[in-house]
Amino acid sequence: MRYFAESIAVLAMLSSVAEAQHDHNASSMSVMREADKAAMAAHMITTPKRAPTQAELTKAAQVAAELKAAIVKYRDVRAAEADGFRMFAPQMKDQPIYHFTKNLWALENQFRFNPAKPTSLLYTKDPEGNFVLVGAMFTAPKRFSARDLDERVPTSVGQWHKHVNWCLPLRRQESRWTEMKNGRPVFGPLGVSTAADCESAGGRFVKEVFGWMIHANVFLSEDPEMVWGDHHMRGDELMKRD
Repeated sequence: MRYFAESIAVLAMLSSVAEAQHDHNASSMSVMREADKAAMAAHMITTPKRAPTQAELTKAAQVAAELKAAIVKYRDVRAAEADGFRMFAPQMKDQPIYHFTKNLWALENQFRFNPAKPTSLLYTKDPEGNFVLVGAMFTAPKRFSARDLDERVPTSVGQWHKHVNWCLPLRRQESRWTEMKNGRPVFGPLGVSTAADCESAGGRFVKEVFGWMIHANVFLSEDPEMVWGDHHMRGDELMKRD
């Protein structure tokens, strides 16, 4: 429960700063500098790649099929909202992927795995500005090993990822989220990545932020590499800069 509460608090803080980030960088949100990519690498862990067995491919396909059948009703985003899904950082108008999260299911993902109950739904927007459902995101506890994750979605088929080494503003100092030093962010997924640097900045270092995550793009393709591929920087697009 402590993990879940902290995760929601971090998400709330990120959401509160998103509008300021967007206003400051609206003309270049789609551009990612090499320095940003390097910074992101210091803030992310992924499960090792390995060749899948036929049994693992079959298991992942079964998860994808069950998920697809369960969430097809949410192609109309209004149905998702009516069922309790809420958009992360609604201030952001040009997100490559929009995450609609249901907090109850996020909590359930910490204790059990149900392919029909993902933590978040994933949408893009078409040229007319309509939401288009592309898939969903599952989450798992921070403590899980690769073997534990294999019991949910085999790590040989899809790489799970985890956000790590974040420096956060101290509680009740949310206004500091946009702080910069030497042209670089201090906080969040592009900020400083060591406990010493975070302490020097007057922040709060968190070794692991949200726990494990994996995306299932079940409405994009039947190809497992497309279904389980993660092509939008795993949520860090909210912090992009020019």
